[in-house]
Amino acid sequence: MKKSNVDILLNQLGAWLQGTGEYSDIVISSRIRFARNLKGFPFYHWASDKKREEVYFKVKEAIGNIPDFQNGIWMDMVELNELDRYFLLERHLISKELTEKGAHKASLIGDREIVSVMVNEEDHIRLQVLESGLSLLQAIDIARRIDNELAQKLDYAFSYEWGYLTACPTNTGTGLRASVMLHLPLLVLTKQITNVINTIAKLSFTTRGFYGEGTEASGNFFQISNQVTLGRSEEEIVENLLKVISQVINYERSAREKFYKQEKLSLEDQVFRSYGMLKNSRVVTSKEAIELLSNLRMGIDLGIIDIDIKQMNELFLLIQPAHLQKLEGRKLNSKERDIKRAELIRNRIK
Repeated sequence: MKKSNVDILLNQLGAWLQGTGEYSDIVISSRIRFARNLKGFPFYHWASDKKREEVYFKVKEAIGNIPDFQNGIWMDMVELNELDRYFLLERHLISKELTEKGAHKASLIGDREIVSVMVNEEDHIRLQVLESGLSLLQAIDIARRIDNELAQKLDYAFSYEWGYLTACPTNTGTGLRASVMLHLPLLVLTKQITNVINTIAKLSFTTRGFYGEGTEASGNFFQISNQVTLGRSEEEIVENLLKVISQVINYERSAREKFYKQEKLSLEDQVFRSYGMLKNSRVVTSKEAIELLSNLRMGIDLGIIDIDIKQMNELFLLIQPAHLQKLEGRKLNSKERDIKRAELIRNRIK
């Protein structure tokens, strides 16, 4: 485990954006997250500074001996400026909660950004595994293995009646949040998405935007995750989510096939108009860029246009505000970011 600044991440693409894994034409990524707390210590927001510091060093020592993190990067949040914290947020490596000011907060990012740990977020430990495509089973196997290794070194707050004890009651039980990020342009275009989201909600699953809790869907990206953690096993949660995701994939695929047969020319026009705008724009907002790139990604999946999917996924990340400023090496105002974003896209799309 080494201590470093975030700049090292600029030169690599997280494994979850590689465009690999099952159903990667529709499923962007799969995530498993475990919430854990240490026995005998108050939750972070109720703890004294001394107790927060004790948790910090206990977790850091335990994690440092785990093989998955031998080449990991340890980052103290207090040492990072606001731009760097939001850079990590955009990469889905930390939560909004961890970007906020507070003592003894840290993040450990494993090799290839597959595994990461947040220390002293809402809970003492948030262990995350993020994989490309529909890879929930693979992700939970990794998460369980690391969680078991940590449990041998740390005494978790656990109740035989309630399960793992967490700061938010909605996480109590397994402490597991499983989620899948999907690209659903045809369900949006055919106005079926509302019915799909409402049906998912009735099954105790929630739908959020590209950056999870508190964000709206943009660019036709939707994150679906479990709401219930108490009274269900890890296997049940993952199995039920996989069933729901399988249905959503089928709905999207069916909508793509049907609409493309009926409206091939209009879809091709939408894709190539988006391509033309991105190749020629000198100023483009984040919202507009995501929507246009979403159209290109749809065109790639339907065989309308030939662009590398990994390059396309990378662009969704690089056009975000903090990434643009890190690439430029300085702070940019809104107008400057819109200009830089347009330039970046023009240079990258081939």
